[in-house]
Amino acid sequence: MAKKDLEFLSRIEVKTTQYLENINGAIEAELNRYSDSRFSGPLKYALEGGKRIRPLVLLLSAEAVGHSYDEKVLDAAVAVELLHAESIIHDDIIDQEASRRGRAAFHVRYGYSTSLLTADFVFAMILAIAARYPDRRVASTISNAAMNMCEGEYAELTIDPGVYKLDWDEYLDVISKKTAALFETSVRLGGLVGGASTETLEALTEYGRFLGIAYQIHDDILDWGSEDKITAALKRHGDERQLLARLQSMTDGYAKKAKDRLSVLEESEATSLLRELTDFSVKRDY
Repeated sequence: MAKKDLEFLSRIEVKTTQYLENINGAIEAELNRYSDSRFSGPLKYALEGGKRIRPLVLLLSAEAVGHSYDEKVLDAAVAVELLHAESIIHDDIIDQEASRRGRAAFHVRYGYSTSLLTADFVFAMILAIAARYPDRRVASTISNAAMNMCEGEYAELTIDPGVYKLDWDEYLDVISKKTAALFETSVRLGGLVGGASTETLEALTEYGRFLGIAYQIHDDILDWGSEDKITAALKRHGDERQLLARLQSMTDGYAKKAKDRLSVLEESEATSLLRELTDFSVKRDY
């Protein structure tokens, strides 16, 4: 990676430090509600580590529409990180992954039965958080994300990479549901709890969707040499150099679309950070 890109990534990490500290503090506070539960240890393991990019864009979206983050915003941020954690538990079981983030995958550490029960418990925690909001759109937004993520995972599950040639529309449909749905939800929740207007809320929602698509395509580029089903099915299109070039072009295109949607927002530090975070998402090397 070029020196200027490394410097850019370092600046982003510094600028978001305080946000991430607040997010981690809110996650810890939520977990403390269940300190007497049998699930306390597994929950901490499931929530350790991670880039926290989904709750981060939620906080920034709320701030970008003029709402300084408070308990209401932080609760929503915790909910989306919990949903992400739950999806990872399920994904690793389905894909039979042995490790995640340099540690044993959850089902390897705790076994299948505890993993399934923990994922159920996490979803119950999300429901409890959603119940704190009188605005029913918060719960329905989270619910829609969960259903779309399941649809995306199921679509991927049916792919046999040994024989199936995944076309580009199918590829975008899978990643839009499996990955982009939670980015879209994160940004939309930030707008909802931040009191965004209808026009602004829809623009933010599109920003989140395009950001999520760009983020996942970049992930697939980073994981190109792995045995991932999606990339394996894409490789059946032929020349890998051309495929990678097309994926990079798609990444850049969706990142640009995402940033273009931010034009409806007033210029602010939060809006600027959302743009920079979009660039970070497609330049990171991890």
